[in-house]
Amino acid sequence: MKEIGELLIQSSNFRLSDVEPDNTFGKNREDLESDLTKLKSLISDLQYNLYIENKKSLLIVLQGMDISGKDGTIRHVISAFNPASCSVISFKAPTTEELAHDFLWRIHKVVPQKGFVGVFNRSHYEDVVEARIQKLVPKPDLSKRYDQINNFERMLTENKVKIIKFFLHVSKEEQKKRLLERASDPAKRWKVNKEDYKKRKKWEEYLKAYADAIIRCSIKDMPWYVIPANKKWFRNWIIAKIIYQTLKDFK
Repeated sequence: MKEIGELLIQSSNFRLSDVEPDNTFGKNREDLESDLTKLKSLISDLQYNLYIENKKSLLIVLQGMDISGKDGTIRHVISAFNPASCSVISFKAPTTEELAHDFLWRIHKVVPQKGFVGVFNRSHYEDVVEARIQKLVPKPDLSKRYDQINNFERMLTENKVKIIKFFLHVSKEEQKKRLLERASDPAKRWKVNKEDYKKRKKWEEYLKAYADAIIRCSIKDMPWYVIPANKKWFRNWIIAKIIYQTLKDFK
């Protein structure tokens, strides 16, 4: 499928500014929302086959700037999966116990078991993005982490864990709009905090950190897809399409 191929990052010259967050490839919202319902049904059937076979597992990584749509993707796409064999893990700042281990320790122990689907809302990529921006790790150690991540993901892949990595790409203007909408909604206001606005001041630094992580950790069988995410209906459909195609082709 042409759209999927264009979102797959395979070039060392990649820049996030090359991806238009409003892009919908000329698709019609009504058609895609109807197709999403069909895709979710197909995904559900494929998950059942994965569970019954009990030989492989699927790991979906969701990354993006604040309010880029990670939670929305979980509600509208990941909900296709039966929760009996699907887990969603949200990674926050490391605990004292986690900091006493290597940075991948907390990740490895929640990788989905055979027959299961795992979804990471943020992930080990925080340890080369947030750690870089906040200067939490010395530069030489930070540089080594890219190779460590690749080796870790390669090991998982060789053990029948299929990894799909999505970066939800929104524009700075769209993020501001969503922040204001959230702040004005009493039911969602609690989600907004000062850190959201502090991070906006470092927008370009975050984009560069994410781009570097995507370039250095997008290798064969462990792809990164950069998803134009300004339009939520397109974001949901294209992610569902990629998940469906991945499960369908998973051998």
